[in-house]
Amino acid sequence: MSTQELTSTNNAQELSNSMKDQYTLWQILGIWALVTLPMVVLVWVVSPVVIPRVPLHPGVTYWLLIIVGMMWQFVVALAITYRELGTLRWSAIRQRTWLQTPRDPKIDKPNPKLYWWLIPALLYNGVVGFVLIGYVDAPMGWLFPTLKPPYEMSQLATPEFHGQWWLFGVLLVSHLFNYFLGEAFLWHGVLLPKMQGVFGKYDWAANAVFFGFYHLHKPWALPSVILTNMAYSWPARRFRSNWMAVIVHGVEGLPGLVMVPLVILGMAGG
Repeated sequence: MSTQELTSTNNAQELSNSMKDQYTLWQILGIWALVTLPMVVLVWVVSPVVIPRVPLHPGVTYWLLIIVGMMWQFVVALAITYRELGTLRWSAIRQRTWLQTPRDPKIDKPNPKLYWWLIPALLYNGVVGFVLIGYVDAPMGWLFPTLKPPYEMSQLATPEFHGQWWLFGVLLVSHLFNYFLGEAFLWHGVLLPKMQGVFGKYDWAANAVFFGFYHLHKPWALPSVILTNMAYSWPARRFRSNWMAVIVHGVEGLPGLVMVPLVILGMAGG
């Protein structure tokens, strides 16, 4: 048998083995509910009870509750990974969650040049998330005119936070669990590689929809969230690299890294 035939056979065997381990629809729905429902409860049930009873700024309290929800995703993702692998070694987690160099889908070989695909993904994400967001989410406003966010991050731009550098620490923890350890780990590392058995070649689109509806804690933004999620899931699935999703998603957090220090320095807000 030639080297090319042997490689083809090995790739076919790896694909066959991976398909055997795919999640069922009920498993996917179960994982979705396990992380979505606690976040909904934290935002719509816990926050109205807790906020009036703690001395922190309401916006900070709300933000901390969101972080708790994202930390819970990390716990769930870690538990699932350990249950499947029987270990939490980085080498095993890295392979399981596609934290690897993008791979050429034709020859299944790593190719760093494929990172160039981040450019169209970032452009698409920017157009939907900044230019078209008002139009995309408008139907939610028409259908649910009284539905509004409990708090906006812009409400944190007040003089009371001048010199309060601990707020920047909160931001870093939030970004860590939002863009890597929480959402990215669970949705694109744990779930995405295991959804092909149910959704076939459209697993990336299904992943974007499930990830979108995880955001029931901010339903007014569901259309734009689902559409922007496709900029994470498609390149991650196409090139079997979760780093693609991490980078595209993480770019959204860059404005916060600028605005929060400005608020702390007294250069933004009142």
